[in-house]
Amino acid sequence: MVEQALLWVSVLPALAALWIGGGRLFGWLDGEKSERHTAWVASLATGLALLLMLFVDLQVLLQGEVPGSIRLATWMESVGFRVLISVTADRLSLSFATLSALLGWLTVRFSIHYLHREVGFHRFFALLSLFIAALLHFVLAGNAVMAFLGWELMGLTSYLLIGYALHRVQAGESATRVIMTNRVGDAGFTVAILLGFAWLGGVEWTELLATSTLLNSWQLGILTAGFLLAAQVKSAQFPFVAWIGRALEGPTPSSAIFYGALMIHAGVYLLLRLEDLLRQSPFLMTVLIILGTLTVLYGVLVGLVQTDVKSGLICATQTQVGLMFLACGLGWFEWAAWHMAAHAGWRAYQWLSAPSYMHLIHAPTPASWRGLHRFPALYTAALARFWLDPLTDQLLLRPTRALATDLQSLEDRLLNPGMGSGPLDQAVLTLPLAAAHGTGGEGQGLPTRCLVVLADWAQWLEARILSVGGEGMVRTVDELGVYLARIDQLFSEPRYLVLMIILTFVAIL
Repeated sequence: MVEQALLWVSVLPALAALWIGGGRLFGWLDGEKSERHTAWVASLATGLALLLMLFVDLQVLLQGEVPGSIRLATWMESVGFRVLISVTADRLSLSFATLSALLGWLTVRFSIHYLHREVGFHRFFALLSLFIAALLHFVLAGNAVMAFLGWELMGLTSYLLIGYALHRVQAGESATRVIMTNRVGDAGFTVAILLGFAWLGGVEWTELLATSTLLNSWQLGILTAGFLLAAQVKSAQFPFVAWIGRALEGPTPSSAIFYGALMIHAGVYLLLRLEDLLRQSPFLMTVLIILGTLTVLYGVLVGLVQTDVKSGLICATQTQVGLMFLACGLGWFEWAAWHMAAHAGWRAYQWLSAPSYMHLIHAPTPASWRGLHRFPALYTAALARFWLDPLTDQLLLRPTRALATDLQSLEDRLLNPGMGSGPLDQAVLTLPLAAAHGTGGEGQGLPTRCLVVLADWAQWLEARILSVGGEGMVRTVDELGVYLARIDQLFSEPRYLVLMIILTFVAIL
């Protein structure tokens, strides 16, 4: 009974997202007249998910023991490697899943009136329901692969809700920057999964923790570092702190549940899940202490110069999450878990109250801490957010744009001439099209057209390659050499060298 209940916890919000999205796509959920139906579906699904979690919690209390790892079915199996559909039902997952279901349902209820008559009302509730499903799936997942599916869906819904205001160019740019930064953490998560399969034969959380003693120190360090990188990026920890300021482009309810209450703590939850792995790596524990401390300092200093409510709250949130990472580095995992639960509930209340903040306190928002003006260099650095945003551009966005430019150049110089303007393309495509439109080849049947195309191709082959004493062959070889030289120049760029090293490493695994 508990197994079926846990399975439906994440399925119900996903079905609500599918229903609302399908209704919007096919037109029977559109405009203000359908808002009540959309709100009812989202509220019902998230409410039932909360009731199921409370039912599971009650069953666990009555039985006096937690189920632990529950294996439901085999998802895929190949060459000795198997991925299971499994659920983790321990104290950590059950408590955080219950809190997530509660805050998700409250956010849905709050959003009904907050987004009334908004153009994207139905789109918002479809994405919000999908996010709640993804988060619950991640928290209750029994292995790293299933957790990664929820992890990626959280990132996708975050991207779509940051760009919720389709008419705002800044919203689209911020959403792109956020998802590009999060890809770094996703790469770390992926590498950790691959190493788990290669070195341990599986990625079930229980097996991963139990068999980690079979690894030597450097293998254990690399495997854990992949998960640690994913946690650092998802929770906006140093040096990946800049992206979360741009995530505030989305509506306030999505900011509340994403970056105030739940998704910002996904990295902390991942560290708590991997407590046994981290305790075996003193070096990574030290790294956690350093990065957590730097994040706390960053959040405090940048928060002192903020003048709007949401920016101040996001800096305060980063500071508290940095303290959780610091606690994990010191080995205080239970303290970090209690801190995470209390902070999630408190921040959800603050974020949902942010739109009415001025009315609640009856006073203007303070500009900044006056004492910081005594240190002009530090004050300037805090205003510029320590220039981490331009650094992100240099490390992530510029190489990505350069890669896009290179691919466009490859298409323009190599693919388009071969596919759209060459003699062979004209013989195969242009002639039949011209005949079909009455501009040539009238009265020709299909066999005749095929013969004409074949004759033109043979004539091109003779004129281009075989005739003129071999000059055609030389010209073709010269052109091929130019194309190969261009490809070689592209792959000589440092970003492609790094890409080839990564691909070689993956192939060896």
